[in-house]
Amino acid sequence: MKIAFIVQRYGSEVLGGAEQLCRLLAEQMVAHHDVEVVTTCARDYITWKNEYAEGTDRIRGVTVRRFATARTRDIDAFNKYSDWIFNNPHSRADEMEWLKQQGPWSPALIEYLRRHQQHYDVLVFFTYLYAPTVLGLEVNPGKSILIPTAHDEPAIHLDIFKEVFAKVGALCYLTGSERDFVQHQFPQRPLLEELVGVGVDMAHRETYPRLPPPPDPTLDRREDGEEAPAEEDTGSDLPSHLRTRGSVFRRRHRLDGPIVLYGGRIDPGKGCEELLDYFGSFISAGGQATLALMGAKMMSLPEEPYLRFAGMLSDTDRVHAFEAATIVVCPSPYESLSLLALEAMSTGTPVLVNGRSSVLVEHCVRSNAGLWYEDRDEFVEALMLLLADDRLRATLGANGREYVREHYRWDVVLARYESLFAKIRHAR
Repeated sequence: MKIAFIVQRYGSEVLGGAEQLCRLLAEQMVAHHDVEVVTTCARDYITWKNEYAEGTDRIRGVTVRRFATARTRDIDAFNKYSDWIFNNPHSRADEMEWLKQQGPWSPALIEYLRRHQQHYDVLVFFTYLYAPTVLGLEVNPGKSILIPTAHDEPAIHLDIFKEVFAKVGALCYLTGSERDFVQHQFPQRPLLEELVGVGVDMAHRETYPRLPPPPDPTLDRREDGEEAPAEEDTGSDLPSHLRTRGSVFRRRHRLDGPIVLYGGRIDPGKGCEELLDYFGSFISAGGQATLALMGAKMMSLPEEPYLRFAGMLSDTDRVHAFEAATIVVCPSPYESLSLLALEAMSTGTPVLVNGRSSVLVEHCVRSNAGLWYEDRDEFVEALMLLLADDRLRATLGANGREYVREHYRWDVVLARYESLFAKIRHAR
């Protein structure tokens, strides 16, 4: 089957929920299908400036077709226009102007879909919000699938998105909370709707560095009865802090004691300003821990002794970071899935999440792998409790691993996608 994934940005260094989901899914499916990604030359979502070369590329076995954006975004002007359109009567033309100002605006991408859509069996669009989806769905709605990554935010109440959710051939939801919200928000929807989710690789639980196996007692003596020379012990004399889970990340970043970890875009829109504020209150209340931030820094960070910026990490280093973390915090109030929470659970690390996100609360309730907070006092109390109770953390961590194993293994998720693709082709 030939499948086109349409997404606003794409690349191994591009962070973002929909973008990361697209890349993970494309890399899994390329082993069984002819997968192409149709995207823009933009790397950052603030300006949509063309940074990648236009044309065809190949990333981890996936063919990537990039098209230039026709304009960059003036974020201040866009924010001002958004404030007006969300709070005043307006026309459909006003909403289309909002969509154009938001970006990415790439007429060449849409023209490519119009000319070549017949070569693809399925068109899969990632996230409802941007112009490539809104305009791209008009090309061939019947063979189009939308993974909306939807949550309650001002933009989703614009009338243009009623058309998006009504015309698409099928909808893929990542969580039950997202499905419930979309079904309440959009009464007119396609007949095909599936709760699919996303796959998460289960991290192997092992200490670092890897130590040699214990000696076999049956080999301790030579056949002549002489004692065999002792094997060189490459690990038993190492101090415990070098043989424990997460030691690689701790050594590299010179961290000791409890670690509270956040990963992803370090951005006010992801709740990071509030996280820094709340964590400062935790420290003022006598809490002792380091807040480690990994990912792309999109905001300034204060100079505090309890704060550590780890930067962009490879997939392997991210696993080491999750293993090193005492707790992983998910501060975003707007989530349609939260790969951060699922990755933490897959390593057996408990989570502390923003209770204003119904998706994050759903994960905690279904998994019994974390706690949630809705204000500063609840954040401080929950963090104090988790850090103080080793047995509680171990229980939550074990629950999280089982939750991911049962619901978010790649084989389970890919089977759901395959079934939906077959239904789309049969319906046509």
